[in-house]
Amino acid sequence: MVGGGPGGLTFARVLHRHDHPVTVLERDPAPDARPPGGTLDLHEKLGQLALEKAGLLAEFQALSRPEGQAMRILDTDGTVLRDWPARPDDQAHPEIDRGQLRDLLLGPLDVQWGRDVTEVVPETEDGVLVRFADGRQEAFDLVIGADGAWSRVRPAVSPATPHYTGITAVETSLDDVDTRHPDLARLIGDGSLAVYGVNRAIVAQRNSGGHVKAYAQFRAPLDWHTNLERHMGLIGHADLDLADVEAVRSGLPALFDGWAAPVLDLLRHGTAFVHRPLYVLPVSHTWTHVPGVTLLGDAAHLMPPLGAGANLAMLEGAELAESVAAASGPGDLDEAVRAFEEQMWARAGRWAKITTAGLERLVSPDPAEAIALFDEVQPA
Repeated sequence: MVGGGPGGLTFARVLHRHDHPVTVLERDPAPDARPPGGTLDLHEKLGQLALEKAGLLAEFQALSRPEGQAMRILDTDGTVLRDWPARPDDQAHPEIDRGQLRDLLLGPLDVQWGRDVTEVVPETEDGVLVRFADGRQEAFDLVIGADGAWSRVRPAVSPATPHYTGITAVETSLDDVDTRHPDLARLIGDGSLAVYGVNRAIVAQRNSGGHVKAYAQFRAPLDWHTNLERHMGLIGHADLDLADVEAVRSGLPALFDGWAAPVLDLLRHGTAFVHRPLYVLPVSHTWTHVPGVTLLGDAAHLMPPLGAGANLAMLEGAELAESVAAASGPGDLDEAVRAFEEQMWARAGRWAKITTAGLERLVSPDPAEAIALFDEVQPA
């Protein structure tokens, strides 16, 4: 298994439960080498089903936050347009911090940290050859790429590469929000807050421990920050140095001129900023089966980050692990992988269409499209 994210670790945990050996190769030098990211909502029939297969559902339920399912939408002037409270007994898609989920999945697994894969070569005399950045190489019977958007395993089965959606997000964080920014804490509530304008959005999500992730989203060319006047229509604004925290903190709100001050305070109080252009793979990404190599999660079907990606990756990891554990020999294993790929492509293709259409409506010339989308999916 190449990749120690939710999909790769779920695969490994399910195999571990079946007393089947598995090697997890992760390029990060340690579990806490970089921030784990924001909160995830795990769906009953996707991520939670995967955790059930791994024997971890009860532990997840103890950690998760059903109250995080609350959702509030504001107009750009701060008017509350929609307010869906959480139902504490609703387990449809409770939230969990990515770091908590990672630690839950890691459990007893022996992950090989700092193993930076550079290339995968299938169908050699020794099996599937995995080459590493340090010059070493190893052979395996089956290599699974769960290594994300810029997968090093994907070229072994597919020439596809992610393409830019035309939408960028800038992520920031606020710590100890209930004590340091009580007005913002009340504004966000227990779950998520979203504000939609013309080709713009600001979204904030609660994590545990008073931590909040906020995202400024907008349509822009990839080099939008190199000339704000030409690319973004901000008269008198030149380049924005994305590595300069103070410059981003003061300059980013200009993209949301006229929006309510409390909404912009989500950006003004940010402690760090991460530039995240949104990339996707083709909606119906498939490949000709290659013996000994397959993909799952973002490596196989990178799609807009609208709540499906990690859920799909985890369920795929669990399903593939069960198939691998049940295989009686090399031929049976290859057929199991073929069947897994067919099932994954069909399901992921449906979700890719849904999330691609959703992103177009959420960051839209008509903000009413975003509200209409939530009206369709939120309980009455």
